Amino acid sequence: MRKKIIAGNWKMNKTPKQAVEFVNELKEKIAGADADIVVCPTFVCLPAVVEAVKGSNIKVGAQNIHWADNGAFTGEISGEMLKEVGVDYVIIGHSERRQYFGETDETVNNRLKAALKYELSPIVCVGELLSEREVGITNQVLETQTVGALKDIPAEDVKELVIAYEPVWAIGTGKTASSDDANDACKFIRSVVEKLYNKEVAEAVRIQYGGSVKPSNAKELFTTSDIDGGLVGGASLKADDFTGIVKYNG
Repeated sequence: MRKKIIAGNWKMNKTPKQAVEFVNELKEKIAGADADIVVCPTFVCLPAVVEAVKGSNIKVGAQNIHWADNGAFTGEISGEMLKEVGVDYVIIGHSERRQYFGETDETVNNRLKAALKYELSPIVCVGELLSEREVGITNQVLETQTVGALKDIPAEDVKELVIAYEPVWAIGTGKTASSDDANDACKFIRSVVEKLYNKEVAEAVRIQYGGSVKPSNAKELFTTSDIDGGLVGGASLKADDFTGIVKYNG
């Protein structure tokens, strides 16, 4: 049975002071939750949040990673830097990175390799645009992105990573894929992993859903056959909302 993983992507929100205040409130609310819990603040908040979550059941993730160890890459951050700060997870290939900052399947693959090199747990994002969904090529897009992301990645590493299915049209829009549609997409991604590797790997990899996840729809989404938790955006910025999602069975 795959353990649920619920990660909060804070995007460009919260100062270090606000971030520490937030996790201090959150860790009391979600103590003992039966899921892996991750918060992903901005780079400047990482050291303070890593310190603040010590002794709790909360892990910390970064929102990006560069494929190089160091060098002339203004505005980027390396795996070595993240590892030294104490980060456990890293989001790779989020749709906003693809849409606004030129991320491609190739760069996602390069960043994934860097995360694995430094023993960071990757959350690899895939998902279709509304226009792609409307013309019926959702599965084609998901397969292309998944195959591209996992190029030359060993099976044992794939078993340990997380894939986040994030339909772009549902991110920050208030629109949510139905539980059936979201589960079908996650099931399809799992079938792609099985085709690339084998059934054992496909059954081991955890696949999240992301896209306007809220306390009101978390249970419906997370109790399906192939959705193993959520990558949560806006609702992860409010302690009560995020707690409601984490405790979806409560």
